[in-house]
Amino acid sequence: GTDWASSDAAKHAAEADIVVGWRCTKEFLETAKRLKLWIFPGVGVQRLVPLFRDMPEERRPVLCNCHGNTYATAQHAVALLLALTNKLILHHNWLAAGQWRKGDADAMSITLRQRRIGLLGYGKVNEKVHRFLSGFDVEFNVLRRNPGKGQFALPVSAEYGPDRTGELMQASDIVMTALPETPHTIGIVGAPELAALGPDGLMVNVGRGPVIDEVALYRALSDGVIAGAAIDVWYDYRPEPDADGRKYPWAPEHPFHKLDNIVLSPHRAASPIFAPGRWEEVLDLIKRKIEGRELVNVIDLEAGY
Repeated sequence: GTDWASSDAAKHAAEADIVVGWRCTKEFLETAKRLKLWIFPGVGVQRLVPLFRDMPEERRPVLCNCHGNTYATAQHAVALLLALTNKLILHHNWLAAGQWRKGDADAMSITLRQRRIGLLGYGKVNEKVHRFLSGFDVEFNVLRRNPGKGQFALPVSAEYGPDRTGELMQASDIVMTALPETPHTIGIVGAPELAALGPDGLMVNVGRGPVIDEVALYRALSDGVIAGAAIDVWYDYRPEPDADGRKYPWAPEHPFHKLDNIVLSPHRAASPIFAPGRWEEVLDLIKRKIEGRELVNVIDLEAGY
């Protein structure tokens, strides 16, 4: 949450050759005239891309991201799915309120056996989700930007390109979304795609909120167009408090917190920040730059990731 414009780090902008940081400002980049490399110690660089793209090419630093948080994010995605399928939040709340042995008539678990899981995006997160969920008796469908290129961690039943999102949804019972936010992915899942997933379908999103249209998602959940969702990424990251001081990262007219078929998570899939291996790529990128070796994870500013 550092504000680079007023932080102590900003005072050293003119001296920096390499920066490791989450946030940036136009003023910082204008001051950091020696800067050659910006290392983003996470995956989602959508807020930095416009700043770097607008810089003069002759003094534009290289922007790289890192995948050290993807294991934790994939673990969280699986946890969200299991919380959703096993109705853990509902039964926890009932038991915490002293309602002993509420059962299937109140909220029945959904078994994963013989389910079809759609992986919407196949970057480092969903590649791990693929492996983590492979122990269940399930099959996998995958959608990625360039179908037919590159290997999968494990076998898949079908592969789709971005223009076939609806087909992936229709062919899947559960969709695990781990897409970056780019001009090509915003709103890729809207009302038609959710309708294709169907009334027994489940959706998990650990990518970026705007990938799934907010209005369509709320209506699909409230109207039973899909069975449920588990969401870690949202729409308004600077929410104003309501009359009771509560802050919700969605529009007031879409009260997700009042639905009983959703698991809410406050964008914390990458926890813990100091997990084993979390910073190895950052250190490797610094060494590569110092030693003049080829950099990895370089962001394509036109593609947005």
